[in-house]
Amino acid sequence: DSVAVFHSGLSLGERLDEWKRVKRREASVVVGTRSAVFAPVAHLGLIVVDEEQEHTYKSETSPRYDAREVARYRCGQEGAFCLLSSATPSVEYFRMAQEGKIGFHKLKARFGDAQLPQVQVVDRNQEGVRDGGNFGPVLAGALQENFRLGRQSILLLNRRGYHTFASCQNCHEVVVCPHCSISLTYHSANGRLLCHYCGYSVPFSHRCPSCGKEAVTFRGTGTQRAEAELRELLPEARVLRLDTDAVGAKYALEKKLDQFARGEYDVMVGTQMVAKGLNFENVTLVGVLSADQALYSDDFRSNERTFDLLTQVVGRAGRGRFPGTAIVQTYVPENPVLHLAARQDYEAFYEREMETRQALQCPPVCDLTVLTAVGEVEQQVLASLLSLKTRLQSLMEGQYADVKAPVLGPAAAQVVKIMGRYRYHLTMRAQNTARWRALIAGVMREFLQDSKNRGVTVFADANPDL
Repeated sequence: DSVAVFHSGLSLGERLDEWKRVKRREASVVVGTRSAVFAPVAHLGLIVVDEEQEHTYKSETSPRYDAREVARYRCGQEGAFCLLSSATPSVEYFRMAQEGKIGFHKLKARFGDAQLPQVQVVDRNQEGVRDGGNFGPVLAGALQENFRLGRQSILLLNRRGYHTFASCQNCHEVVVCPHCSISLTYHSANGRLLCHYCGYSVPFSHRCPSCGKEAVTFRGTGTQRAEAELRELLPEARVLRLDTDAVGAKYALEKKLDQFARGEYDVMVGTQMVAKGLNFENVTLVGVLSADQALYSDDFRSNERTFDLLTQVVGRAGRGRFPGTAIVQTYVPENPVLHLAARQDYEAFYEREMETRQALQCPPVCDLTVLTAVGEVEQQVLASLLSLKTRLQSLMEGQYADVKAPVLGPAAAQVVKIMGRYRYHLTMRAQNTARWRALIAGVMREFLQDSKNRGVTVFADANPDL
């Protein structure tokens, strides 16, 4: 009765009831997702931010905030203790720890008698697998042997759906969402193409919307296809799929995880929700179906996020009395990030990653500020952002000459259109000082007060994803 819970699965009424319990001091402990950091706890003594490296602690919708920074601020204001915990700390916070700006403590052993699993990196180029199947001979054999022994397995494929996109063999156009600049994903459960950003869906058709020819075919793979292949590989096994499509109902995730813990399933395949925070004693095999998906994105944090995900999922194996094994499938087995994750050697990864960040002049080596403009009319967004850039440059040549920095852009966001709204940004490398923040705050106020920018919103991010 002394614990309150906050998360998006609760109705508004349930959330309000929990908030009132905390406000009345009937609950002294709050557990929840990022919004729980605002809970009205009296006499705050401790905030624990678990898995602090997760980028989902940042709210991408209004009000925009980073729950980690809010936690540190609240603790500073109320004299409380802030504990950030992770098996793979974010590079920014680990550097702060190395510089003595925050404390650091390392757990040098796993809980109880559990040992780190043996990890094998498998080169899929040498396996001769045709038609893009998810399971090479090594992983397939390991799954069959693990099932024969009565042990459980976890498989990671961080992309949902059956096929990840559909394209025309005649004109080579990819079928995209009309509201977002992203390809539609085929879902076999209902035979529809679905946008994973806005939820738009349409029945699948072989007729190309661009050229009209009956030539649209599938490409790529997702968790639904992996599930279907698993049922062919292990026809007697009980297979559980975990992704946002499979656990949309209230408490569905908790129920499925409980069933897996009770041994009602033999193999669990899913997106990154199967990679973190799970503790099943009978899981002795973990398979990563495609380790390359996140490795070559155009975000400077792609190496860090791949290392985090692989390290976390490998750690799901061998947590009980049986030793564990992890098999990582890849087309680039020479990539050092994969081998560092296999060894769970965070310190070596950090040293290597800091060399890359130094060469690229990316955080935490330097400060980046990104101003993003969003609106429904693309040309208006671009015109407003160009005007903002001109104003910034003018101020840095005069009143704010002491904080002068190059302004790059406007450049399109990684996904330029989401839900019918276009996104472009300006990027600046400048030291994040009070003087710099005053400049950014001033130009943003001017921007919002100018009637020419009506219909366009702008926001600043000092810890951006690019």
